[in-house]
Amino acid sequence: MSRPIIAILRGITPDEATPICAALIQAGIERIEVPMNSPAPLLSIKRMVDAFGETALIGAGTVLTTEVVQQVHDTGARLIVSPNADADVIRASKALGMQSFPGVLTPTECFAALAAGADGLKIFPGFLLGVEGLKAIKAVLPPEVPVYMVGGAGPDNFDQFIKAGAAGFGIGSNIYKPGYSVADVTARAKDVVAAYDEAKG
Repeated sequence: MSRPIIAILRGITPDEATPICAALIQAGIERIEVPMNSPAPLLSIKRMVDAFGETALIGAGTVLTTEVVQQVHDTGARLIVSPNADADVIRASKALGMQSFPGVLTPTECFAALAAGADGLKIFPGFLLGVEGLKAIKAVLPPEVPVYMVGGAGPDNFDQFIKAGAAGFGIGSNIYKPGYSVADVTARAKDVVAAYDEAKG
């Protein structure tokens, strides 16, 4: 069962990429993002894609330009996540057959991102919108649009955000921080998955 959780591996190094990716998949997380402000992100992504691209949805985060979209596509990755809603980045991602999850916070940004072709919306930072804000935005969005909460969403409040309409979550430091061992990541990923499963009932 693939859960709608994106592991955000900010700061991961190429040497860690494959073992940590393996640990995440084993724990039940099959959507993985390497932010572009990590060390040698394209190499980390390429190593993950080469090892697990058939079983996991792997890609880049903090993607700000169409040039970077092309570079990520060249690794074989299939996911583009941004902190902002740049129509050119969204269109470039879709033209290359990749999934696009731009960062949005307001209804205006949500609808502009969808008009550009986004597959789903990343509410960022999620704690600024909160549960009540998510309910309000979900009331006007097309019901089929998946909304992911990122920043301030985690095991403690999965249930509240799911009830408010969140389809999934992007999880960073709850799963990975530079310096965490594979064992650390495994334990944390399992905890996140268990909390998500419990919240979903």
